[in-house]
Amino acid sequence: MRQNTIFQGAATAIVTPMTEAGVDYEAFGKLIDWQIEEGINALVIAGTTGEGSTLSDAEHRDVLKFAVDRIAGRVPCIAGTGSNDTAYAIDLTKYACEIGCDAMLVVTPYYNKATQKGLVAMYNAIADASTKPIIVYNVPSRTGVNIEPATYVELAKHPMIAAIKEANSNISKIVQAFSLVGDQLDIYSGNDDQIVPILSMGGKGVISVLSNVVPKETVEMCDKYFAGDVAGAAAMQCEYLALVNALFCEVNPIPVKAAVAAMGFMENYIRLPLTPMEPQNEEKMLDIMRGHGII
Repeated sequence: MRQNTIFQGAATAIVTPMTEAGVDYEAFGKLIDWQIEEGINALVIAGTTGEGSTLSDAEHRDVLKFAVDRIAGRVPCIAGTGSNDTAYAIDLTKYACEIGCDAMLVVTPYYNKATQKGLVAMYNAIADASTKPIIVYNVPSRTGVNIEPATYVELAKHPMIAAIKEANSNISKIVQAFSLVGDQLDIYSGNDDQIVPILSMGGKGVISVLSNVVPKETVEMCDKYFAGDVAGAAAMQCEYLALVNALFCEVNPIPVKAAVAAMGFMENYIRLPLTPMEPQNEEKMLDIMRGHGII
């Protein structure tokens, strides 16, 4: 592993348990402990799956601080600090560094978008302010902007930019990124249906929604690949594909919050503009979970 590798294997983009009254820290603590006991390699706090975009500023900071303290160095704590307001992203990144987060996950700006030149300027400004490594997060289906492979070449020049979470779903573009910066930046799958394909190109692992539900198995899929059992890893990728599809049959994190709630960890509460899972979709997902012995 290169010197600034943040983790290898599976990192859970963990849900943020909530009730109508606010963040449920008791449930959050139990969930963090369970993830670590199950062998997860890292945790991403207040990302997309953690509903970072609908946490107030005070909540966002409190959630990060709580997670750092609860994780207590057992696995890397990666803070979601991205925003379409670069000044705010810089401020939140500085805070996350100060409280002891190990790395930042910084999404491309949404709604206001950016040119490729703007993306380079934004990421460099955030990286300049950070004392911890940054994972660039590319998810054009949610943000409306795609990071072109050639742009990664420019981003790789910054010493604090260490990795990419690639969720553009275009394998050809991802292969192109590997060909240009695979020896300079760690690349993680941002899609649970592409874990093994991206590992096969030299990927370091996955930042996962699936591992909210099956952390041990998601880690095992990566471990099998790294140990040379490519067929075993591929079999697990196929085995959990129906569950992955169920977890994304409605916009993330609607299904995964319903799934984690069904496992007994928390209330199934999600903030507007997201709404609870449609009953017919939830029942299909729960049937798949029963089939795997999860519930």
